Amino acid sequence: MSELQIITVTGEALRPHVAALSRLRLSVFAEWPYLYDGRESDEERHLGDYSTSPGAAIVLALAGAEVVGAATCQPMAEAAPCVRACGLDAATHAYFGESVLLPAWRGRGIGVAFFTAREAHARALGKTHAAFCAVVRNPNDPRRPADHLPLDDFWRRRGYTPRPEISCVMHWAEAGDDGLERPHSLAFWTRAL
Repeated sequence: MSELQIITVTGEALRPHVAALSRLRLSVFAEWPYLYDGRESDEERHLGDYSTSPGAAIVLALAGAEVVGAATCQPMAEAAPCVRACGLDAATHAYFGESVLLPAWRGRGIGVAFFTAREAHARALGKTHAAFCAVVRNPNDPRRPADHLPLDDFWRRRGYTPRPEISCVMHWAEAGDDGLERPHSLAFWTRAL
């Protein structure tokens, strides 16, 4: 495999990567627990929003020229309305959106690098706290792969605390839903920076 490079991009520097990031999100989020069935045009629109969000950054994992992973960060005040409405202080919190990595690159410390880079960006913006949310699924859901390992322990080792009393609802279609978007509950995790 190619040598891996971790870089942080902001603003217009993101634009050349949008198509590759869209494909990456569609691939990774199609897996459990998200089971996302999205369209590339919607992804490109979503990711393009980061280029116009003044405080946003995307951390890229590049193997040569190929984007194999990405993680997003932005001031909570610039995040989607459903995130801003969660009740956390938007003036002090950075919101860490997606963190996606192709399976072949997992287990190599890239997730730690993603958090380190996003936390550094949040501190540079003057934020004192970080938050992200993860989809809530029934552990007995028959679609859950037998070998699925939740990321809870990894997040705890990074200093994050689950906040199940703080949640938001996002809508997306799942495979087999014929494109019908359904509500999904996501619970927050937070930490002081």
